[in-house]
Amino acid sequence: MTQPAPRDADAPEQQGGGHGGGARAVVAALLANLGIAAAKFVAFLVTGASSMLAEAIHSVADSGNQVLLLVGGRTSRRAADAEHPFGFGRDRYVYGFLVAVVLFSVGGCFAVYEGVHKILAPEELTSPGWAFGVLGVAIVLESFSLRTAKKETDAVRHEGESYWAFIRRARAPELPVVLLEDTAALSGLLLALIGVGLTAVTGNGVWDGIGTVAIGLLLVAVASVLAVETKSLLLGEAATPDVQRRIEQALVGGEHVESVIHLRTQHLAPEELLVAAKIAVRHDDTAEAVARAIDEAESRIRTQVPIATLIYLEPDIRRAAGRGRGPEVPTTGG
Repeated sequence: MTQPAPRDADAPEQQGGGHGGGARAVVAALLANLGIAAAKFVAFLVTGASSMLAEAIHSVADSGNQVLLLVGGRTSRRAADAEHPFGFGRDRYVYGFLVAVVLFSVGGCFAVYEGVHKILAPEELTSPGWAFGVLGVAIVLESFSLRTAKKETDAVRHEGESYWAFIRRARAPELPVVLLEDTAALSGLLLALIGVGLTAVTGNGVWDGIGTVAIGLLLVAVASVLAVETKSLLLGEAATPDVQRRIEQALVGGEHVESVIHLRTQHLAPEELLVAAKIAVRHDDTAEAVARAIDEAESRIRTQVPIATLIYLEPDIRRAAGRGRGPEVPTTGG
């Protein structure tokens, strides 16, 4: 057993979405959304379009979400204490889950409510040129935010890996959240553009309400995906299969470790991995040889997987199936 290794603040995050790159994408999205929200509110006051109000509330929710992500990143860096011996790294997952809640309630549910209200009681759209102008500016700013998020994602995304696969694999919440939010924002802007356009052409405010409902349903769907992914991270996800293979190879790479009986891994934070394994040693090894083998195995793991900050290794003698303690647990169960 070992104490946590000193954390290298400059070490790259190997699970997708390093905190540095994620923070840059979050800040870019925050600045864009603050400007967009102000412009949309002005457009709503001038035109009375419910889709513009839904988009304005969406941008406010997104801005609040980005603040939550930044707060989570800061609080997660607190030092471990007696009550929280594994530290506060999961704060990033907690705030990521709060983002899904805010997006669902403030963004999605409000937009659906406002859209249904406008369908039941449609209102005349005034000065649609304001709406088109603001939507055009918003599309440009959201495209800039999404471009930044994609650039930071491409720096850590595996070659040939889709963005959806990256979102499922990533153990850091910031980049997946910003990618999904920005994609939803651009899609929502297009829906608002269609709703306002059809209302301006036909003079029927129902189209504005329909566009607003569509925006709300889109946000609810994105919030649901975020909730599922961040809930899984909160419960504690294992290292990716590739990282588990590297850990197993590191464990058996020395002279005294014969095999891995079983291996368990769990992310305490995106860049902090707990590794617990039972390793098979030779029955005639001395206690000194076993202790040296454990130290060497730990060193090999940290070389191969720098985010393995906490390692617990238990030596044992491999027994044939049906004897001793029963059947062995597969090593890839992580």
